Amino acid sequence: MNGPAAAPAGRRRGRLIAFEGADGAGKSTQAHLLARRLDALETFQFGATRVGAAIRDIVLDPDRVELDDRAEALLIAADKAQHVAEIVRPALEAGRDVVTDRFTASSLAYQGHGRGLDLARLAAVIEFATGGLEPDLVVLLDIEPAAVRDRLGEADRIEAAGGAFHERVRAGYLALAAADPQRWVVIDARGAVEEVAARVWDAVRGRLGS
Repeated sequence: MNGPAAAPAGRRRGRLIAFEGADGAGKSTQAHLLARRLDALETFQFGATRVGAAIRDIVLDPDRVELDDRAEALLIAADKAQHVAEIVRPALEAGRDVVTDRFTASSLAYQGHGRGLDLARLAAVIEFATGGLEPDLVVLLDIEPAAVRDRLGEADRIEAAGGAFHERVRAGYLALAAADPQRWVVIDARGAVEEVAARVWDAVRGRLGS
């Protein structure tokens, strides 16, 4: 796979930092805090674009029980394609750092490990959707699914997939992190927001510098 596209000569390309983890783990909060600290562009998947918002409405609608797992994966890949083309890649090429709440690994964890879709085929679809763009750093906020249930409001279609599904997702994330320790850091997501933010900052500074 390719990394982020190179910036024009003389300009530093932006760095892409992706937060991953379970729903309710605090990704949005920590992504916001880090983006503010780095003066980076803050974004998210999925639904950050107009196209993505329409896809999000379909995928998360709890009444769409007929949605096939492969259709779900392809819809989410389409969101990633639009997100990269419209928001992420232009910012990186302009030299702006980008912090995103979820990126490519979420598909491998949720649709691959969680739904049981073939990981190699899914990875190929994701690579096509993003043009091979990968984060410089993936921050996995790790927490047991049962510990965040009370943080969630009314469950959407994916959140309502059941405890066994979310345990598979967590195991998938940990497997992805173990397979690529140069790119991933695993952060204990338990504790106060400030405590977790301090762990995240230490990890990011240690990997990417200040």
